[in-house]
Amino acid sequence: MRIPKLSTARFVICVENKGYVTSLEKRKIYISLPDPSALKHGQVRVIDESGEDYLYPKDFFHPITVPQSVRRAILKAA
Repeated sequence: MRIPKLSTARFVICVENKGYVTSLEKRKIYISLPDPSALKHGQVRVIDESGEDYLYPKDFFHPITVPQSVRRAILKAA
């Protein structure tokens, strides 16, 4: 699993998991990895429940901003 640095980490919340119920949980915060090519195709790269990063439909997630202390805690737990 690739864990981004604290300064570059992006977080998203899952709002849909149709077709991916074993890989994604609705209302859960996930780490998103930069992937400009995926964005061009309407997808986002996310570290899912398996601990690996995969591409999912961009519409399944909303970006969120979290306080620095929460960022640290999420990345430490990853």
